[in-house]
Amino acid sequence: MATSAPHALRTPFLRNPSLSLSSKPTLSSVFPVSLSSRRRASPRLVVVLSAARLDAKPTVLVAEKLGEAGLDLLKEFANVDCSYNLSPEELCTKISLCDALIVRSGTKVSREVFESSGGRLKVVGRAGVGIDNVDLGAATEFGCLVVNAPTANTVAAAEHGIALLTAMARNVAQADASVKAGKWQRNKYVGVSLVGKTLAVMGFGKVGSEVARRAKGLGMHVIAHDPYAPADRARAIGVELVSFDEALASADFISLHMPLTPATSKVLNDETFAKMKKGVRIVNVARGGVIDEDALVRALDGGIVAQAALDVFTVEPPPQGNTLVLHERVTATPHLGASTMEAQEGVAVEIAEAVVGALKGELAATAVNAPMVPAEVLTELKPYVVLAEKLGRLAVQLVAGGSGVKTVKVSYASARAPDDLDTRLLRAMITKGLIEPISDVFVNLVNADFTAKQRGLRITEERTVLDGSPESPLDSIQVQIANVESKFASAISESGEITVEGRVKDGVPHLTKVGSFEVDVSLEGSIILCRQVDQPGMIGQVGSILGEENVNVSFMSVGRIAPRKQAVMAIGVDDQPSKSSLKRIGDVPAIEEFVFLKL
Repeated sequence: MATSAPHALRTPFLRNPSLSLSSKPTLSSVFPVSLSSRRRASPRLVVVLSAARLDAKPTVLVAEKLGEAGLDLLKEFANVDCSYNLSPEELCTKISLCDALIVRSGTKVSREVFESSGGRLKVVGRAGVGIDNVDLGAATEFGCLVVNAPTANTVAAAEHGIALLTAMARNVAQADASVKAGKWQRNKYVGVSLVGKTLAVMGFGKVGSEVARRAKGLGMHVIAHDPYAPADRARAIGVELVSFDEALASADFISLHMPLTPATSKVLNDETFAKMKKGVRIVNVARGGVIDEDALVRALDGGIVAQAALDVFTVEPPPQGNTLVLHERVTATPHLGASTMEAQEGVAVEIAEAVVGALKGELAATAVNAPMVPAEVLTELKPYVVLAEKLGRLAVQLVAGGSGVKTVKVSYASARAPDDLDTRLLRAMITKGLIEPISDVFVNLVNADFTAKQRGLRITEERTVLDGSPESPLDSIQVQIANVESKFASAISESGEITVEGRVKDGVPHLTKVGSFEVDVSLEGSIILCRQVDQPGMIGQVGSILGEENVNVSFMSVGRIAPRKQAVMAIGVDDQPSKSSLKRIGDVPAIEEFVFLKL
């Protein structure tokens, strides 16, 4: 028997009614082991937040400048201490007297800060999007909620992107400096027109889509690359979604709006610059680290990139004498994307509302971590939570670029009755696996459904009740992505979806099915999937190639249709093979297709 329900529906907790709304942005913080923090938490706590100190107002420390509108909101509810430019030692001294802390990007909220708080600090608010300066693992371990303000500066960042685009095209900064130096070089600073040119928006989220709207108004042809951008939203703006390589090859201008993740770090490098049109122009108001800055200098000097306009850098501020900043064809601004009066006030209000709400015990959609669930529930679900996230990561890596993930179905097989197993944590971790590899959003049980909805990602759940003992919470989890192309065709099941399925064996997550092929490989390290002609010696050939590079094989499994027909070989590896080794595997005559999947 199976039932389906959309991800927005709630399932009551019957096994443990005290289960809190909780999950963490990393696996280490999903399962914190600090007994001291558990002792501090109430067994029925949803968000710990002791404005339950009913005898006094909470104290909020504002460590960096915040707009007056935000400060006014805070003062209505709490005692507000505005102390700017604190040294790390001064912050650690002050924090033990505070219930909440608000910072921007300049204050590092380290483990030492949480330790120094003595358990009193209940909320950290980051006035902005990125939270690189907050130790999320320590925050979770010490029972402290972290919230941010991700929406208020969207228009400001988009406007700055357009400002840089137009200024770069017409050499505004360089011409201004020339005139002020007493020169009049009209011929030197002839620009290029934007009308009719192709702009590739790399990352079609809030800022990217706003840039696209404005570029359309300038008469530009706009294309975009983003695996999660809903096609209908792109069509409504008049934007064509394309693959990463197609965007690079087609663009006259490239505007970067992607987060900085392991997958996007230095994504513009010597190899990707070589795929671009000669004379392309690049704007970056996202994150400095997405560009290999040395490679950009080489591309500028070699004529591949005609100009660049940069608001962000790998190191901020850049060191004196930085070659890229001083390059005559580079326009640079000091991270001004969110620096408008209106955006600053908007961020101040947004973060103040989130912090006050959290102190009242409310859960905000902008929470980037959450308190712990009861230890006994985590102990039981821990290996399945790991399995759920890894299945999500595998499934999304199998999607071909430009397809756009919109519909995901998760199927749980269990001997427990549907009302005796809450799957919200598992669904959240699948969502985490699907979204986090290419996003700067930290997904948890609090924000998983909201995050999926914001990206046009619909997740439905199906449960199959099995006969047998309900001692184990789950027999298997299956993840299916519909209406997409796959970079590994064998991952498409008979029903037409990318399909991966897994089980927990002896406490270890295993991949047990890819498409219609049964396999059995431990989900540790990374995986190579090969579709091949089923013939003797295949395992030896591939194993030898990996062995020559000293890549350790942890597991190997072959699933086949019938002897001497097609088979899928799943290989677990501890290290990432080099491109040349992967090419050699692909060149084996009997191998029809292969893919490397990083976990």
